[in-house]
Amino acid sequence: MQAAPDPGDVCDALPSALDPLALSLNENPFPPLPAVRSALIRSVHATNRYPELLPEKLRAVIADHIGVPAERVVPGAGATGVVLQVLQALTAPGDAIAMSAPTFDGYPILARMARLRARTVALDEHGHNDLAGLARAAVDARVVVLCRPHNPTGTLEPVAAVSAFLRRVPRDTVVLLDEAYIEFAAPEHRIPVAALVDRFPNVVVVRTFSKAYGLAGLRIGYGVASRDLARTLWSHQLPFGAAITSLLAVAASYRAEEQLLERVRMINAERGYLRMRLSALGIYTTDAHANFMYLPAKRDGRGGSWREVFAAGGPRVRCYPDGGARITVGNRASTLAVLSALGKGRAPAPRAV
Repeated sequence: MQAAPDPGDVCDALPSALDPLALSLNENPFPPLPAVRSALIRSVHATNRYPELLPEKLRAVIADHIGVPAERVVPGAGATGVVLQVLQALTAPGDAIAMSAPTFDGYPILARMARLRARTVALDEHGHNDLAGLARAAVDARVVVLCRPHNPTGTLEPVAAVSAFLRRVPRDTVVLLDEAYIEFAAPEHRIPVAALVDRFPNVVVVRTFSKAYGLAGLRIGYGVASRDLARTLWSHQLPFGAAITSLLAVAASYRAEEQLLERVRMINAERGYLRMRLSALGIYTTDAHANFMYLPAKRDGRGGSWREVFAAGGPRVRCYPDGGARITVGNRASTLAVLSALGKGRAPAPRAV
């Protein structure tokens, strides 16, 4: 019989919460807020008990916070869990799903899991979604995906342009409006979710606690939809599928929202600083509204590809087949590591943000 792993060895194998070089997954550079940590510690004493059969309390807490009726909220295992519920509930093998390219890595994987035909629409030269192209692709698709802010470029289409796009999409095509990074966008760029799903009953707004809230390891996300659509999605909830920690972590996060918003402001400020430094070096980045920067493929042929630049044991960033690179915004130590990898770093010691 194989010996059970030592708990200490397992803990040692976990990723460091403060690794300034881990810049490929758009993780929050900060550990959970103190109140959230306290709630999670308390939850250990209840882990011998099952969570709710269905996450009724969790959906009620989320709904109350965002200002919609509880029956319109559908929790899931992160944003990817919500998307999978949508595809399982509303599509059949052979249906088409339209999406931008490149996009969040999970969408092609989930499309294959649901046995869907992926139809891709290239981003424009500035890294924005081609809304006209997506609308055309949506005519013959069962689902169309719009990431806003977009992953991996971080770009953001104006509210009026999104509304015009939604009016062009057939009402029997489901729109996945992926707002995984919406907390990093300025308030004037956000779309009121209750009014949106009232006006467009084929839209599912997808959000997550993995990014701004810094709870990626807990896998908590949710969708917001019209009553009819949400009822269908709710019928595909996995029994006991929401961990007992989910409700406690979400409630504690909402109670500490001022602290959370301060962290968001710090990340946005660091993004602005990194973009300024890159611009000073003549490196173009897209106009990102998230916790990451995007460097389009190098076209001048100088200094090798971004993959080569970051392959020497420095920051671990996400590189794309077309030559582009996405860099998570971390603390100042992370920023200086990126600049150093580009051969332009300065000597001062890193300081924590």
